[in-house]
Amino acid sequence: MRTETKRLCIYPKDIQRITGKSYRQSIRLLQNIRKDLNKLEKEFVSIEEFCFYTSLKYEQVILLIVD
Repeated sequence: MRTETKRLCIYPKDIQRITGKSYRQSIRLLQNIRKDLNKLEKEFVSIEEFCFYTSLKYEQVILLIVD
C-alpha cells in the first residue's frame, strides 16, 4: 500500500496557484513572509506559516498544493 507524501514547505508555484498572482509576485510574497518571520534567505517557509501570514485556512490551501 502506497502512502501519499505531503510537503512541509511552500514554493512560489504553489502560491501562484493559490492566490492567482504572477510567479514574480509570488516570489515577492514569499520574500516578505521570510522577512517578517526573521528567516534567512535560504530557509524554507512552511505551509502553516504561509497560512498564518495570509489568514487562509490550512485545509483549503493543502487541497491546492500538488506534489
